[in-house]
Amino acid sequence: MKSFITLLITAALFVLVGCNTVKGVGQDLQKAGSSIEDAAKK
Repeated sequence: MKSFITLLITAALFVLVGCNTVKGVGQDLQKAGSSIEDAAKK
């Protein structure tokens, strides 16, 4: 049980620290999708 709580806290910390990173990746994917969409329209 103690190791599960430690794992849960560690995962929560990674999520909190990674929020900006995940947001940035989402924006990059959105830009890439827009580029592909524009290329397909041509």
